[in-house]
Amino acid sequence: MTHPAHDHGAHHHAGPHHEGHRHAPAGASWRTAAQATLHCLTGCAIGEVLGMVVGTAAGLHNAATVVVSIALAFVFGYALTMRGVLRAGVPLRQALKVALAADTVSIAVMELIDNTVMVGVPGAMDAGLADALFWVSLVLSLALAFVLTTPVNRWMIGRGKGHAVVHAYH
Repeated sequence: MTHPAHDHGAHHHAGPHHEGHRHAPAGASWRTAAQATLHCLTGCAIGEVLGMVVGTAAGLHNAATVVVSIALAFVFGYALTMRGVLRAGVPLRQALKVALAADTVSIAVMELIDNTVMVGVPGAMDAGLADALFWVSLVLSLALAFVLTTPVNRWMIGRGKGHAVVHAYH
C-alpha cells in the first residue's frame, strides 16, 4: 500500500524544473549547496584576502580593514555570479538582479562569520602579511564560513531562492 505522502511527492515531481530540485535526494541538494557555497566563497575569499592585504599594507585601523574586506567580498562575489549569467546572454541589469538575489544572504552570512573569527582570534588582525597567524586565521575563518554557510544555501536553494535563481541561466 502506498502512503498518501508518497503520492503527494510524486505529484510534485511532474511540476516545473525547480520542483525537481526541491525533492532531490539529500546528497544532491547538499552537493548543490556546497557548490553554490564554494562559488560564493571564491568571490568572498578573493575580496577578503585583497581587503585584508590592502588594509594591512596601508596601515588602516582594524575596523577600516574589515569594511574594505567586506566591500570587496561583495564586489567579487557578485562579479563571479554575474560572469556566468552574462555568458548565458542575460543583459547586464538583469544579471545584476540575479547576482543580488543569488548571493546577498550567502555573502552576508559568510562575511559575518569570517570577520568575527578574524577579529576574535587574538592578534590576527594585527599580524603582518608575512606572519603565519594572519594567514592561518584567514584560512580557518573561510573554512568555518564555508561549513556554516552551506546549510543556509541548501535551505535557500530548496525554496527556489539564492543560487536556485542562477540555475535558470545554466
